[in-house]
Amino acid sequence: MKTRTEVVASGFGGQGVVRLGQILGEAAVKQGYRVTMLKSHGTEMRGGYVRSQIVISEEPIDSPIVDSPDFFVALSLAAYKAFKHLVADGVILYDPAFVTQIDEALTCVQKPVPAKDLSVERFKKPVFSNTIMLGALTSLIGGLDRDIVLDSILHVIPKFREENKQAFEIGYALLGSEAVRAGDK
Repeated sequence: MKTRTEVVASGFGGQGVVRLGQILGEAAVKQGYRVTMLKSHGTEMRGGYVRSQIVISEEPIDSPIVDSPDFFVALSLAAYKAFKHLVADGVILYDPAFVTQIDEALTCVQKPVPAKDLSVERFKKPVFSNTIMLGALTSLIGGLDRDIVLDSILHVIPKFREENKQAFEIGYALLGSEAVRAGDK
């Protein structure tokens, strides 16, 4: 892992954006990294804007603000449009069920992760799409142990253990040999 890895995840309320950041942060802390997480959301109870900013570092973190994310997880078109410009040479993971317009002019790597469709196909409901996306993200972030991330998922989300394990594995295997690991870009 790079000395400092920055992640932004954004979408609508109820998609598990904050939970994704919480799990990622917990897993990194369990591995001895320093972590900060900022979250912001709209005033709506459900369906409003949500964003998590996670910084993972081997060194003390001078600022929790993510200026140039190494990874951006876009779970809505509005989120993609709002934050795509921040990703200079990082990786954007987007769910094509929600992000239907891609900016081809961007110079960063953009990877579709059909998390919602895979969740509905495999589990008959979209609720596991954030775990699928977290699996895909984990496969890209060098230095994070997949078993520790999976343990953190099961700790933070104690319900649906078997489904969450399967969803994580689906996402982790999804990008396969195409995976662009942090620091290898």
